[in-house]
Amino acid sequence: MTDLTHNHPSQALATFAAGLRFEDIPAPVLRRTEDLFLDWFGSVLAGKGARPVEAIAAFARSMAPADGPSEILISRTRTSPLFAAMVNAAASHFAEQDDVHNGSVFHPAAVVFPPVLAVAQAIGASGRDLLVASIAGYEVGIRVGEFLGRSHYRVFHTTATAGTVAAAAAVGRLLRLDAAQMLHAFGSAGTQAGGLWEFLRDAADSKQLHTAKAAADGLTAAYLAQGGFTGARRILEGLQGMGAGMSSDADPARLTHGLGARWALTETSFKFHASCRHTHPAADALQQVMRANGLRPDDLERVTTLVHQGAIDVLGPVIDPQTVHQSKFSMGTVLGLIAVHDNAGLAEFDAHYEDPEVVAVRDKVHMKLDAEVDAAYPRRWIGKVNVLTTDGRTLHGRVDEPKGDPGNTLSRSEIEAKARRLATYAGGASDADMDAVVSRAWHLAEWPRVETLLQR
Repeated sequence: MTDLTHNHPSQALATFAAGLRFEDIPAPVLRRTEDLFLDWFGSVLAGKGARPVEAIAAFARSMAPADGPSEILISRTRTSPLFAAMVNAAASHFAEQDDVHNGSVFHPAAVVFPPVLAVAQAIGASGRDLLVASIAGYEVGIRVGEFLGRSHYRVFHTTATAGTVAAAAAVGRLLRLDAAQMLHAFGSAGTQAGGLWEFLRDAADSKQLHTAKAAADGLTAAYLAQGGFTGARRILEGLQGMGAGMSSDADPARLTHGLGARWALTETSFKFHASCRHTHPAADALQQVMRANGLRPDDLERVTTLVHQGAIDVLGPVIDPQTVHQSKFSMGTVLGLIAVHDNAGLAEFDAHYEDPEVVAVRDKVHMKLDAEVDAAYPRRWIGKVNVLTTDGRTLHGRVDEPKGDPGNTLSRSEIEAKARRLATYAGGASDADMDAVVSRAWHLAEWPRVETLLQR
């Protein structure tokens, strides 16, 4: 493994993914995967009825078989693994409540669990198989995101790019690809990877297409590799690979850092607010100031959020959000909801993102690059705000670990409550449905076969 790590990191990563066994994985990692699975399940159902998601679902209906082994969760219909993965992945990323890994700025669940569930249902895999494949996808995708670096994220949506390779790794492990086949799957996944941030400027629907295609293209790459289709062997670190074409600070050492010892999946954060993760640290810091000082929205004269450059790159273009989804990428709107409603959840965005009181706070919010926050990012997402009040006071808020981070994580009861809220938000599941799913989610390893999660 040492020689591979130094000389061929793509192969080292492929060898790890292909060879990962249930017995190799510590119990806390398995339990965390169960947590992440339930958190993801709620996020999928929260995408039900959303126009971009339903557009992709309609496309799938027109192109896919009318029945099949794999479940489309938002409609409780069945189709091929490819199209089930596509629709479920699109739905996963709409409510902005799916998980995120800080160091890679990557949302693993949205691109790993949809293809794993679809393929597991199709081939009759066990719960153990699903867990191992999901962990392989997380470990690979996170490392690819870290490898691509900060320069990549300025232009590319890492969940779309690293996510394609993550999906290939996850499905490849389910299909029991050997190391050589897994490497070919990486090559075919990487050459398809794409996803640009420009859509934010137009409130376009591309974010759902990014996750849909990452899941479907990664699945395609794995199945092609199983059939003997070859891909570039150095698609990540090669002279004309992903790093060369998509990054100016790619570091191949990150691809193999701690393989088998550092479980990057456990570093993944749950999203507490229903918005872009870049807004969460500042939202927590403002909430801290508001609560500690008994402030009301009209007490705010100016709010300065001290942020990392990545926040400015992603959130900066969103000045006057025109849709609910675009408002989730507006620092001012998120902080406006916190100031007015003490919460930035799904209901608050739907009902209040355009309210005059929220807009008034939004227009008082400014982002400023902060050296400490920027230096800590992406490993740590520090929240700092300076609040100037109408009576002339300057108040400071600071949060070193936003709610949902590994050091400030959600308990199982909080994860369950969140999943239930998300599942019922758009009528995706009843309380009785969720009772059944929750009881099963905490015992994934005991499933003899991955079957239908929601009855028709």
